Amino acid sequence: MARNITLAFDEEVIRAAKVVAARRGLSLSGLIREQLLAIVEEDERYEAARRSALEWMEHGASLGVGTKPTRDELHNRDAPP
Repeated sequence: MARNITLAFDEEVIRAAKVVAARRGLSLSGLIREQLLAIVEEDERYEAARRSALEWMEHGASLGVGTKPTRDELHNRDAPP
C-alpha cells in the first residue's frame, strides 16, 4: 500500500530534479520513489553479502585437502616430510 510523505527541498533542487525526472520520463514523485527503492535494495544486498561473509569467516572454507593436521603434527620437525 502506497503512503504519502512530505519532503522539503530548496527550489533549485526541485527545479533540477524535475528536469532529471522529465528526461527519464518520470514524475518527480516517481524519480524519488525509484531512487529510494534503489538505495533500499542496495542496502539489502550489502547486508546479505555481509551476513554471508561473516558466516564464511566463522565456519571457514574447505580447500578439498581432506582432514586438517593437528597442531602437534604440524610442529613435529622429526617426522619425515
